Amino acid sequence: MSTLQISLAVAGGLVLAGVVAHSTWSARKNRPKRATPEAAPGQDAAQATEPDSGAEDSLGARQEPSFDRDSGLGPLAAMMSIEKKPGLDALIDVIAPVVVESVVSGEAALAAMPSTRRAGSKPFGVEGLSVDTGEWEFPAAGQRYSAFQCGVQLANRTGALNQIEYSEFVMKAQAFADAISGEPEFPEMLDEVARARELDQFASGHDAQLSFTLRAVHTAWSPGYVQQSAAKLGFVPGAIPGRMVLPASQSGNAAILGLSFDTQAAMADDPEQTALRELTLSLDVPQVLRSEQPFARMCEAAMALASNMDGVIIDDNGNPIRTETMEIIHADLEQLYDTLDGRELSAGSVLGRRLFS
Repeated sequence: MSTLQISLAVAGGLVLAGVVAHSTWSARKNRPKRATPEAAPGQDAAQATEPDSGAEDSLGARQEPSFDRDSGLGPLAAMMSIEKKPGLDALIDVIAPVVVESVVSGEAALAAMPSTRRAGSKPFGVEGLSVDTGEWEFPAAGQRYSAFQCGVQLANRTGALNQIEYSEFVMKAQAFADAISGEPEFPEMLDEVARARELDQFASGHDAQLSFTLRAVHTAWSPGYVQQSAAKLGFVPGAIPGRMVLPASQSGNAAILGLSFDTQAAMADDPEQTALRELTLSLDVPQVLRSEQPFARMCEAAMALASNMDGVIIDDNGNPIRTETMEIIHADLEQLYDTLDGRELSAGSVLGRRLFS
């Protein structure tokens, strides 16, 4: 082999090696950022209970929403909680008193309960006046009650109570009263339906759900990298794959913020090989206590994630969100909080969470 052939062969080998090296470098550069092994969140953590107000509890069978459940508690907390649950309130409920001739046992009241605790799309509830405590409570075995009241919620995010739903409420309440030998007294339907419309109009005009989108600037992220970065800011795994939440400072309250990304990516056989380019931070304003300063914490979390993950905060049109815009939104929210407080439907309160659910 001549010197020229040897030189060409060496040169060709160097070029091939360069191409291979460049391809390897490009592949590594474009690979999604991955969590460090020692801090990567475990798979079991993804099943942690999420203290989120909008979730439906599942204890192996469907449970109908009712007034004796706090929607901010997850399934495990709901089974173990002994806290007093929120009751009927004339501010957002139609209430029909039920007079009984003699004391009724808790067992008899429970046996008379309807199979579902809804009238159409509105929660339906029953309370008894305890002989022992003199307080209204959800009927319980071993207790005795001298009176009852049935109620249905006037409005929620599905809309206002309508005449069909009111009629269903009357049927359920009458059936319960008949079973315990009681006599119900129902408010005028047209008056209550009109009250429901007014409440629904107020709620519709003061229902704020905010979100920020965080987009990767250069390198995409793996689900584990997102979870690891968010965990450093206090987020914990939610009830479904691809969701994390920032828990409230007090147990039982709704989560302050939600963080979500592609569910399919989170459920992939090898999530660390999937690439995410966007995630969403969300705030359900009426569900979170004002004292938690949720919007300020939302802005802080968004900016921290953008800085740590090489991302940019954008709006629905893909434009970067500036600090000045955040300040304007914050000022508007303060006015919203004041308005809700004035109607005794404060954000994060029991009534506020029920109305905006």
